[in-house]
Amino acid sequence: MSVQPDPSSSSSGQQAGPADPEHDPTASYALDPAYVRSLTARVVSTTGESVPTYTPITGQPLAMIPQSSAADVKEAFARARRAQQAWSRTSLAHRSQLLLRLHDLVLDRQAEIMDLICWESGKARKHAYDEPLHVALTARYYARTAHQHLDTQRRVGVVPGLTRVEVNQVPKGVVGIIAPWNYPFDLALIDGLPALLAGNAVVTKPDAQTMLSGLLAAELLEAAGFPEGLWNVVAGPGRELGGPIIERSDYLCFTGSTATGKLIAAQCADRLIGCSLELGGKNPILVLRDADLDRAAEGAVRASFSSAGQLCVSMERMFVADQVYDRFKAKFVEQTKAMALRPGIEWGSDMGSLISQSQLDTVTAHVDDAVAKGATVLAGGKARPDLGPYFYEPTILEGVTPDMTCFGNETFGPVISLYRFHDEADAVSRANAGEYGLNASIYSKDTKRARLLARQIKCGTVNINEAFGATFASLDSPMGGMRESGMGRRQGAEGIHRYTESQAVAVQKLIRFSPMFGMSDETFAKVMTAQTRLMTKLGRV
Repeated sequence: MSVQPDPSSSSSGQQAGPADPEHDPTASYALDPAYVRSLTARVVSTTGESVPTYTPITGQPLAMIPQSSAADVKEAFARARRAQQAWSRTSLAHRSQLLLRLHDLVLDRQAEIMDLICWESGKARKHAYDEPLHVALTARYYARTAHQHLDTQRRVGVVPGLTRVEVNQVPKGVVGIIAPWNYPFDLALIDGLPALLAGNAVVTKPDAQTMLSGLLAAELLEAAGFPEGLWNVVAGPGRELGGPIIERSDYLCFTGSTATGKLIAAQCADRLIGCSLELGGKNPILVLRDADLDRAAEGAVRASFSSAGQLCVSMERMFVADQVYDRFKAKFVEQTKAMALRPGIEWGSDMGSLISQSQLDTVTAHVDDAVAKGATVLAGGKARPDLGPYFYEPTILEGVTPDMTCFGNETFGPVISLYRFHDEADAVSRANAGEYGLNASIYSKDTKRARLLARQIKCGTVNINEAFGATFASLDSPMGGMRESGMGRRQGAEGIHRYTESQAVAVQKLIRFSPMFGMSDETFAKVMTAQTRLMTKLGRV
């Protein structure tokens, strides 16, 4: 991918940056038009309509994205169904091999992938790096464990030796994936890779703000050798395309807000199709009295400010034991204030931009409301238009109370609130307050005690002495939310079995389950009862 300076490009109402691209990272740039056309040509679209996308780094245009109609969604599913019929008959070994090819391609082209992620999302390059890495790990994990998850399994039959039972994992058909903007490459792929391995086809709608990353994912799948028509991309507003996608999907995967997730769940229930939903969170960190405070402060910075806090599993509430509160606060504030904020796509920045004016407005409103009602800003607390249109400083608040908007509502930005706790039962109770339950973190040198506390926390993942990476990168373990943070799981066995139907096949030999040898129904019932008692005494299932 080539990136070339384009000083003439501008967007009304947004900061265009200095006119000297050689000396300022916020100078306007344009992606190579031929490169953009090669990506946008992958959108299934016959409308003749296109809409612009913009880079959050400067607010300037990046690309024109063709728009799909409901008829285009129908065509995308038709292509997918044709491709899936042949794909489901290919060997599991072949599908696994293609995943390993994708693994290599993603690592080979990670610089290009990170460039595009940075331009579209505005995140710092070190956070963009997480995306190709996680995709490569996911591809490798499912390729290496394909037989473990998908091979036919023998089960115990009702009559030992005479009833042979097998369970098959049968693909559902065509999976619909509605992907978010915050991890535009990673979440465009990681939910779909196990669906492909299980024998399904995919129709996906990336978020309108980050379409190019999703389209690059489609291009890499084709380059790895996945058949044409197996992965189809549509583009357009969710309110217009969400319904048509759900109407034709055999399973629906969604990552986004809780409010939208509830609407999708209702529509899926109406069709009696399954869905997995990763939704909102108000994630807590607990720093216990015996925590390694240096480690906890470093983890808190990553937990709170990775991708400018626009990470589903990032932290917005921190509960710190009285005994260490002041010492921890000093370390956390010091490390936060030392963070480097730089626009651009190069290495060296600790935090990038928010994605849009809407996100900036939400963050600003939450902080301003808290301050107006008496909260104290320990670090950050203001927008940085000198860096870019949507930059906001990493912010730590103290003294947040229930009457403040940011107390229980998800901010989804670089803002975290600090709270003291007196005993661990109180900390767990406060961590469980509210309706969310996605991710949590506990810092303690006594990991046995921390594991016991983790069982009391109502979150789908809990990390001990780590911010979020331990669970998120452990691909053999499930990842998802409790309560209003969602339903279903990605990763591990659950992450692939959601895309299959379990089919039991039983072969019965010699005897049948009805009277034989001239028995009456009454005699048959007595024989079966006696057999049941005997099997119980023998300890059989």
